[in-house]
Amino acid sequence: MNIVFHKESLKLAGLYLAIVMSISLFFSGIVYQLSAQEFKRGLLRPVQGYELQLNDGIIGNWREQLMAERQVQYDAATHRIIQRLLILNLLIFIGGGLLCYYLAERTLRPIEEAQETLERFTADASHELRTPLTVMKSENEVTLMDPKLTIGKAKEQIKSNIEELEKLSALSEGLLKIARSGSDNLDIKAVDPAQVMAMAQDRVLPLAEQKKVLIKTSVTGSPMIAGDEASLIEALVILLDNAIKYSPPSSEITVSALRRSKEVVVRVSDAGIGIQAEDLPHIFDRFYRADAARSKQDAGGYGLGLAIAKMIVEKHHGSITVVSKPGKGAVFSITLPGINQK
Repeated sequence: MNIVFHKESLKLAGLYLAIVMSISLFFSGIVYQLSAQEFKRGLLRPVQGYELQLNDGIIGNWREQLMAERQVQYDAATHRIIQRLLILNLLIFIGGGLLCYYLAERTLRPIEEAQETLERFTADASHELRTPLTVMKSENEVTLMDPKLTIGKAKEQIKSNIEELEKLSALSEGLLKIARSGSDNLDIKAVDPAQVMAMAQDRVLPLAEQKKVLIKTSVTGSPMIAGDEASLIEALVILLDNAIKYSPPSSEITVSALRRSKEVVVRVSDAGIGIQAEDLPHIFDRFYRADAARSKQDAGGYGLGLAIAKMIVEKHHGSITVVSKPGKGAVFSITLPGINQK
């Protein structure tokens, strides 16, 4: 926990402790008052003659002496009550303080994590936006300073700028999807995985044909999913696009759907370059790219696709996992709640 959140935790713990101690002192006061009243009724009530069992002549003196003794007992009893209540409140103060700090830390931890995520996201987004802008600026400056600039070179530069602008457009769209992910409402209904697979395949077909990659689909049984069809298609398109980019030419990608108990599992398998073991835990992080693998492939992208796919799946109360070994392809699995067919 950083210094700022540590200070805020102390402040919040202090507030919690103030509330706890106020309640404790309030009830301690009530306990003292009730106890004192009981002691008073028992010890300081008027002494009757039969209690002394003495002659009438000496009852008065003994009554005063007995009342004095009872006053001493009353004072000692109330003093013990005060001592015990003080000890109890001291223990509550110490134990409550530790507990309040623990609760305050737990309360602020999600906020701290969200703040760190936001800061990391902002830094990554700024870096990714700055890179193509810097490239365009440098290339344009070099081109303008070229005394032998021809129309052909100018057109090449404009083409390069357009490519960078397309990347920026794709990045902004990805950022917008992430920003809207928490507020978008899903149109939940019964969805046929076979239809989702077919529509996703149609959207990536031009890229697959360009690379001569064959996409095979299979559906086992008649699984149905409770979800938003458009979102699920988008998630599957991301996985297929990813598989095509990192698969060798003339290879094969398999998309399958099967029912497993109360769940439906959709798998996308490719025979691509695979993912290093150290990259697997971070593959769904925003802006994360397995540099070694991606540097060998001119795949482009900003590392947002898989993060968006994960968000879509999690909004459907599902999960997404990947199994891969370098050089042996990857298998992405989406597990979603299924629905019973009547």
